[in-house]
Amino acid sequence: MTVSTETRALRTQGMKKPARDGGIRESAVSRVVAMAVMIVATLYFLTPLWWLLVASSKTREDFTSTNPLWFADFALIDNIAALVEYRDGVFIRWLANSALYAGLGAFLATLIAAMAGYAIAKYSFFGRETLFNLILGGVLVPATALALPLFLLFSQTGMTNTIWAVLLPSLVSPFGVYLSRIFAAASVPNEIIEAARIDGAGEVRTFFTVATRLMAPALVTIFLFQFVGIWNNFFLPLIMLRDEELFPVTLGLYVWNTQVSQIPDIRALVVIGSLLSVIPLIVTFLALQRFWQSGLANGGLK
Repeated sequence: MTVSTETRALRTQGMKKPARDGGIRESAVSRVVAMAVMIVATLYFLTPLWWLLVASSKTREDFTSTNPLWFADFALIDNIAALVEYRDGVFIRWLANSALYAGLGAFLATLIAAMAGYAIAKYSFFGRETLFNLILGGVLVPATALALPLFLLFSQTGMTNTIWAVLLPSLVSPFGVYLSRIFAAASVPNEIIEAARIDGAGEVRTFFTVATRLMAPALVTIFLFQFVGIWNNFFLPLIMLRDEELFPVTLGLYVWNTQVSQIPDIRALVVIGSLLSVIPLIVTFLALQRFWQSGLANGGLK
């Protein structure tokens, strides 16, 4: 059988050969390389979680004397009980604080970003593009750079060491405004808005009953990013809070970790606390994964 010149050229250059159905057939080498990269990336990200699970199930004696990546005497339930009972259950209070900061903060931040993005996308007013460009500039500013100015502002108003010192700064999401504007412009037709106005719906009602339903994938995406960001926030609570009762779980575990040299028994509590602290993030991500992927795909395409 004679091999065509086109086929020989494709094999020589390592290019993809067009399939008979008009698609592109991936070469075996590219599939193997892609699979290897994904396997390495998966192991890289999951190995710390696996170590955390294994370490949380060990006793203090087995923690340093057994294989760090495999189980020994299973003591996970006892470790959780010891964590909950330590200092009258302060860890549960930290988890509740994190849930309050992240849950309420992400919800309000999503609502504000959705309204701002919708307004910029659907209303014409003076300085609209300038305002949007300023918001885009806010995406480039790291949160740590704003922590000290925020502390000075809150200290002058007497709001440091309160839940507002952590909650209020979390309500601003420049990325959320950007994604809301892009998604509103692409997925909320002007004809539907005009039809709602003709039916007698006001602007607020039109936004909450029509626009938010069409923007749902983007809103879930914004909520997920904001929830994870607030839950993992560390530097802002560190400089804003002094009362241990107001600590989020990230700051509380950090304080415990600084006491390991004085209280060696607390090391196991830090490990099991770290494991429990990531469970809400995993549950939230899995619950919203379908909407999150849809929001990213639509936002990127539009």
